[in-house]
Amino acid sequence: MLTTDVKSKIISQLQGHNKDTGSPEVQVAIFTEQIKVLTDHLKTHKKDHHSRRGLLMMVSKRRSLLGYLSKRDHERYQALIKKLGLRR
Repeated sequence: MLTTDVKSKIISQLQGHNKDTGSPEVQVAIFTEQIKVLTDHLKTHKKDHHSRRGLLMMVSKRRSLLGYLSKRDHERYQALIKKLGLRR
């Protein structure tokens, strides 16, 4: 999946303070990167249904986190969508 270097880079870009690793923005960004990696994997391995299930679970978790962020703070939600290039 993702290396620790990639994860730490994502976290450093979106963290609110020094030790922020669990905010919705950081979690959504990590899920987005994992979804990109898994999507590329599934393009070459079409019959890998176990990974497809994991992908669907990640997409639903990301969607629920985005819904939470949209309800709590719509401005942060809009900024995150724009920064990650998600369409919603």
